[in-house]
Amino acid sequence: MLKIGLTGGIGCGKTTVANLFEALSVPVVDADQIARELVAKGQPALNKIAREFGPDILTEEGSLNRQKLKNIIFADAGRKQKLESILHPLVYQAIENELARIDAPYCLIAIPLLFETRMTSLVDRVLVVDCPLEAQIERVQKRDHLPVEMIRSIIASQVSRAFRRARADDLIDNSETAIPLAEQVKKLHNLYLSLST
Repeated sequence: MLKIGLTGGIGCGKTTVANLFEALSVPVVDADQIARELVAKGQPALNKIAREFGPDILTEEGSLNRQKLKNIIFADAGRKQKLESILHPLVYQAIENELARIDAPYCLIAIPLLFETRMTSLVDRVLVVDCPLEAQIERVQKRDHLPVEMIRSIIASQVSRAFRRARADDLIDNSETAIPLAEQVKKLHNLYLSLST
């Protein structure tokens, strides 16, 4: 099975693109979704995180206080690395498990931090969703209501736009002036089907 790694900076439109592929009956394995399930209330990973970061990062109901954890890790690179060392191995193991169950010509693995976690060996091709920095900031502000400084710090913690574009096998342009996303996705869908035979 051909494995396509879908990645891109925060706010570039990865989820929208993944949904368009899903609408074409393409299986999508979503690293973010897996990570959310791993830190659900009562999960061993959440207990590990609480031991490392203190009980303050839990809500009164015992689930993860995402905003509190975000504030900690984006203020301190060392703490961010610590969180990643707990979560990433579990996420990648879960991805492998899901892949083993898929029977399709090709699948999409949505991994926002594909380059940052050096996991490109997991995929056969890299598909990057790209848009200008201003659009990223504007979209994340609208979606997550975060201060601009925090958005900039998240963007700065990711590989650069130029780095991603240079290493993409395929590129989806999600700027205002681009060809409609659905059209770009359909074209790539046909390409991936032909490559997978």
